[in-house]
Amino acid sequence: MSTKQTHKTEPFSSSELGALAHLYRGELYRSKIWRTRLDTTTNWAVATTGIALSVTFSNAQNSPLPLILIGLLVTVFLLIEARRYRYFDIWRTRVRLLEVCFYGPLLRGEGVRLDKNWNQILCDDYKQLHFHISFLEALGRRLRRNYHWIFIVLGVSYLAKISIHPARLSTFNEFLTRAAIGPIPGEFVIVIGVLCYAALLLLAMITRRKQHASGRVVRPTYKDDPMLKLGFEI
Repeated sequence: MSTKQTHKTEPFSSSELGALAHLYRGELYRSKIWRTRLDTTTNWAVATTGIALSVTFSNAQNSPLPLILIGLLVTVFLLIEARRYRYFDIWRTRVRLLEVCFYGPLLRGEGVRLDKNWNQILCDDYKQLHFHISFLEALGRRLRRNYHWIFIVLGVSYLAKISIHPARLSTFNEFLTRAAIGPIPGEFVIVIGVLCYAALLLLAMITRRKQHASGRVVRPTYKDDPMLKLGFEI
């Protein structure tokens, strides 16, 4: 009877607790590495957008075509980043599980608790590695967090370019003429552009409704933040 009671209150030995602490550090490190890879892809998108803007607006006679090409390249970066985000979410989910279910009770003075079966969940996750969110949700999250600003800049810059260069527009037909790309008529280019941006907006809205990613930051009511009550500045 005493053995069972000891097993309930102290499910892990001191050496096992040390191993769990090292496990947490390892998962935190992997999460940090993949977080850095996400930032790298975003930096590529921002840098190429800046280059396209410089080339397009450096001369009034330059074509707005680089903005369209960079828009396609930024879409590729978004797809790559969505894939990376799914891997990042694996390590981030494990870190959050350890923080909430292992370190949380310790900080509350309750000791190590297994009532939520978190240890078995973590064990199963190690036995069968799998993604915790879909590619579509990852795509929508990265679009809402970073890439929507890049696409907005590209779209506004494209419209501004064909509106002011080589001279200010006087008629709508002239606008369509400038939007043409070689043999492709301007009407077709504008319609495709509108459809693409509508698809991006739809993706952002659909994936916002059902989110399964762990560790999402919840917007707090700052005046009720307990950290502020303790005198910390956040």
